[in-house]
Amino acid sequence: MNIFNNDFPYPSQRMPVMARNMVASSQPLAVQAGVDALRQGGNAVDAALATAITLSVVEPTSNGIGSDAFCIVWDGEKLHGLNASGRSPAGVSADQFTGSTNMPLWGWDSVTVPGCVSAWVALSDRFGKLPFENLFQAAIYYAREGYMVSPITAKAWAQIPDAYYQFPDFASFLPDGKPPLAGQLFRFPAQADTLESIASTRGNDFYKGSISEKLEKTARKAGAKLSAEDMASHQCDWVDLISVEYNGVELHEIPPNGQGLAALIMLGILKHHNISQYPIDSIESLHCQIEAMKLAFADAHRYIADPAFMDISVDELLNGDYLAERSKLIDMNKANLPTHGSFSKGGTVYLSTADQAGMMVSMIQSNYYGFGSGIVIPETGISLQNRGAGFSLTEGHPNQFGPSKRPYHTIIPAFLTQQGKPRMSFGVMGGPMQPQGHAQMVVRAVDYDQNPQVASDAPRWQVMENQEIALDAGYGEDIRVGLVNKGHVLYPSELDPSFSMGGAQLIQKTSDGYIAGSDHRKDGMAAGF
Repeated sequence: MNIFNNDFPYPSQRMPVMARNMVASSQPLAVQAGVDALRQGGNAVDAALATAITLSVVEPTSNGIGSDAFCIVWDGEKLHGLNASGRSPAGVSADQFTGSTNMPLWGWDSVTVPGCVSAWVALSDRFGKLPFENLFQAAIYYAREGYMVSPITAKAWAQIPDAYYQFPDFASFLPDGKPPLAGQLFRFPAQADTLESIASTRGNDFYKGSISEKLEKTARKAGAKLSAEDMASHQCDWVDLISVEYNGVELHEIPPNGQGLAALIMLGILKHHNISQYPIDSIESLHCQIEAMKLAFADAHRYIADPAFMDISVDELLNGDYLAERSKLIDMNKANLPTHGSFSKGGTVYLSTADQAGMMVSMIQSNYYGFGSGIVIPETGISLQNRGAGFSLTEGHPNQFGPSKRPYHTIIPAFLTQQGKPRMSFGVMGGPMQPQGHAQMVVRAVDYDQNPQVASDAPRWQVMENQEIALDAGYGEDIRVGLVNKGHVLYPSELDPSFSMGGAQLIQKTSDGYIAGSDHRKDGMAAGF
């Protein structure tokens, strides 16, 4: 794609970045680590890993060494998918939460095996050019010598839940007993030691050595089930991507247990409505997109689970005839409250990188909520994710909590191709906003020909729980009134855009290089050379 759309209809403090090598992410120091890897002769995977590893230090409010990760790699000829999400401990019982309606959000019961370290190793082994240890240099430096906390990260730090204070070891993330301020230097030398150990052993110490032993010791002291055996048995999986054709492009996502399927379902429904016939950001355009997303989420929340436990296949959910029938449920005159279809039985960080040889990477890693579970392993700097909160406690649900099982995952990278060639590597971090953000980016790029920065700058909508609709402040009163007149119930309070409307990072391929956009809602940037 060579034509650059130079129309900038939204207020913005940023311009798209254009270069032959590119990194885009939510934290400037991490972006610089990725650019440095490229300048050292590394490829897009090396850049992605240097960025991701540095993010685990400089943006701890969203991810860390105890996170999970997913990744899509365009190697110059084809796409590869990596699922590095962890499983629940083997020793848990499916009925241990009998009587409860929701999974615990904090504490050991919300912890699953952290997978992002396995992603770092697997990606480097398969695609990396630089020595594995080199990828850790910036992260180790910032952990040992300190980094000045960026503004939005400081804002997230200041909003940590009261629940974290019940876990004594979480105090290691609270200098002088309180969250650091923007511009304050934060050091965590124990984290540097952990990263050095991971780097020198290529992750073995994390999953099969002293770090996993420390984790098990801490778990046993608390009466928790996560064990060194659970850590040692973890493996990440190379997976075939799932996709849907939409108006001449193909959107690719990681298959379940991730929720990327929801974005594909939405677009598979929306393709039957010719969204480009409506003006951009019009009531009709938004209404049609929102209704398609509601239908997609109805299916996603019912059917997405660890693929070993799903009772309806991805192919069935993406069947063209099924999606065409679902599309007929959209009434352009009024909002509906859809249920899932029926079948016959038969805090997150995102980054994108690209290099001049044509390799592109779409990668995401996350603790889930903020710092995660609140559990910190002493003397390691590892805050453990709370991905177990993504399980269901509904009896018989395919995503029901159980042993050695991957939960429903919100974090999803995305990749767009056109006629078998790469068009855009992108993602929109932010819990349930992610598939909604993916679909909105595709609609803006494909149906309305917006460049990556404009698509990122544009206001967003979000389908919330109970199918209420949250709108970015960029939408005027006419849009709000128009949606209410169609029967939509608007979310009663304005969301904080820094966290609730996601953070987009996009790198678009051109014949001469790349065009990147980075979300003004985050601390980050796009950079290249």
